Amino acid sequence: MRHIALILLLICPLAAPVSFSATTNEGERIIIDRRADSLGFLKPIPINVSGFSGEADAVLKQDLFFMGLQHGLLEEAMFLVKSGASGNVEGHVYDRSGQHLFGQAYTGAGLRTLVHRLADDIAARLVQGVPTIAQTKVTFKVESGIGKSEVYVADYDGGNSQAATRDGSIVAQPSWAGISMLFYTSYRLGSPAIFSHHLKTGSRVAVARHPGANISPAVSRDGTKLAMILSKGGSPDLYASDLNGANLKQLTFTREDESSPCWSPDGRTICFVSSARGTPGLYSISPSGGTPRRIATTGAPRPTEPDWSPDGRWIAFTSQTRSFQVCIVPAQGGDAFVLAEGEDPSWAPNSRAIVFCRGRDHAKRLSLLDVPSRQVKDIARILESNSQPSWAK
Repeated sequence: MRHIALILLLICPLAAPVSFSATTNEGERIIIDRRADSLGFLKPIPINVSGFSGEADAVLKQDLFFMGLQHGLLEEAMFLVKSGASGNVEGHVYDRSGQHLFGQAYTGAGLRTLVHRLADDIAARLVQGVPTIAQTKVTFKVESGIGKSEVYVADYDGGNSQAATRDGSIVAQPSWAGISMLFYTSYRLGSPAIFSHHLKTGSRVAVARHPGANISPAVSRDGTKLAMILSKGGSPDLYASDLNGANLKQLTFTREDESSPCWSPDGRTICFVSSARGTPGLYSISPSGGTPRRIATTGAPRPTEPDWSPDGRWIAFTSQTRSFQVCIVPAQGGDAFVLAEGEDPSWAPNSRAIVFCRGRDHAKRLSLLDVPSRQVKDIARILESNSQPSWAK
């Protein structure tokens, strides 16, 4: 089996190279040496995309960009992505020597869906070992007016958006449990209760309807456990349970507020926000209980809304000073890094991109962020305000 070594042109001389492999249609293996930036994120692979037009061109370039493949000048590209001659969505990939690495035509769905498939197939061959994201989904809250909001589901880039609820009440904090089930808080029964919602059947079950608030549901990555905030004991505390709400266990016992739980990828730790020391801070705790541990976010005060990256390395969160800022911090705590103005960050499955929201109250919009480059791409707004996004992982 032939090996071809490809070295990127624009690299940081102080960063150690990391080798990845790509495969051709014929099964040949290509070694790609990539370098990481100062935070350990792999620098993008330079590519050149040509022959596509209109929406297909824009969608493909964006999909590839958020998966670490950046369109640029032909003379700087390591790979060439070209459109096929057919009237369908068709793409081919060549290396700099002209060797054909991949080719596929796609039919049977809408244009955006077909382009997403092409992008994932290209990335799966050129960036092996990293999850593809072009066909993933996000869920989020959409406000149509004061006191009226619904849960929506869309492609990661905002395309093909559909309402999951039509209750005409208030919803909050939708999150995923696998790829076909959502959990969220709804006021449809009068007081805030946590519901599970099966997207294919539309069936909904109130899994937490205790006295007081039942908010901030977060499902472990293996889909077996639920973390949430309940105020049935008088103040908002962190609880964990089975996915159906059974075997409920109280984890915090403070007079101050707890909020916004999220799970580590291995399900052994819950990160949450507590004001036990007077101002909001990040803490971690085992789902079986114990003493919470403070997670330092040096340089980013008042952290809220954490989300743990799927690779386990980072926690994204919102920091509030004069404005809201999306930040990341190593999972064990330490110096925080400000990425963009905004709030409500949620990691993509590839631990490279983040979806978040920004804007004024009741006029917010979702945006996509490439963490290594800090580049931001806005998503088209649905109705008046979009917020609280969660990326399916």
